[in-house]
Amino acid sequence: MFSKILGYFSSDIGIDLGTANTLVYVKERGIVLQEPSVVAIQAGSNRVLAVGSEAKRMLGRTPGSIIAVRPMKSGVIADFEITEAMLRYFIHKVHDRKKLVRPRVIVAVPSGITEVEKRAVKDSATHAGAREVYLIEEPMAAAIGVGLPVQEPAGNMIVDIGGGTTEVALISLAGVVFSRSVRVGGDEMDEAIIQYMKRVYNLAIGERTAEEIKISIGSAHGWDEEVTMEVKGRDLVAGLPKTLSVTSEEIREALAEPVSTIVDTIRITLERCPAELSADLVDRGLIIAGGGALLHGLDKLVAEQTGLPVHVADDPLSAVAEGTGVVLHELNFLRKVASPDRSY
Repeated sequence: MFSKILGYFSSDIGIDLGTANTLVYVKERGIVLQEPSVVAIQAGSNRVLAVGSEAKRMLGRTPGSIIAVRPMKSGVIADFEITEAMLRYFIHKVHDRKKLVRPRVIVAVPSGITEVEKRAVKDSATHAGAREVYLIEEPMAAAIGVGLPVQEPAGNMIVDIGGGTTEVALISLAGVVFSRSVRVGGDEMDEAIIQYMKRVYNLAIGERTAEEIKISIGSAHGWDEEVTMEVKGRDLVAGLPKTLSVTSEEIREALAEPVSTIVDTIRITLERCPAELSADLVDRGLIIAGGGALLHGLDKLVAEQTGLPVHVADDPLSAVAEGTGVVLHELNFLRKVASPDRSY
């Protein structure tokens, strides 16, 4: 009862704390913030200079006195202090200052994280200003966010491909029947492109350039018409700036390893699926969400490899955040699927 009364005086918040991007959902307002999970700090002091989009523009372009870092690695906290500072910045940015009480926060986390890593997320959110912290597994949040009937006694399969992890889960009766999490996602794809350019062309490119290549001409399945793109970087032999053209076929070859890891993870999950739920999936198929779902042709490749209908979420980037928002309105359901850590 006391918790219910407090709810009237605070804005409940849902956070998709991703490796690449952080999205914040505020109850009654929807998604109000979507920014890169990047923080720029003063070297040697941990003083935060910029967070989000402003900090991302600094990646690879900072002087010695400023360091642009990504405090999340593979879906978990790699730097506790900086993650806490980032969360504090985001919570303060969206929380209505007129509200008298600190917000109740639900954070989406990868299904494969350890108890220690869960505690780190809870502590970071609490220190950043949360009154109560709940954790929900990302695949469950994504399934709710894309509108799957997770409370029904039927098989629902979600594949959430984020920046640091790929989560594959089979959900029925508001619970995860089987899930598999691999630390391969958008970041691994970017790294694969960086290594390919280095190996084949002796060209050094940065994270942002690799991401642009992946978004522009990256694919998991052939294009109707192959495309090319100009890439700028530093020639590792001459040490000078250089521009060259790469084809979508080359980038597909570069992405082959991380893509095959994702497909194998989906296949393993399907192999562990109980017979009755497998029968449901023949008709329902599976849904792909997360930023990785936007890789051209990934849905076609997964459909070919599994023989199931494959659908890409309408807005794959916001699926997890939307799911946390739905759960904020259903507190009884929240207590079923999330673990609380009350801090009044």
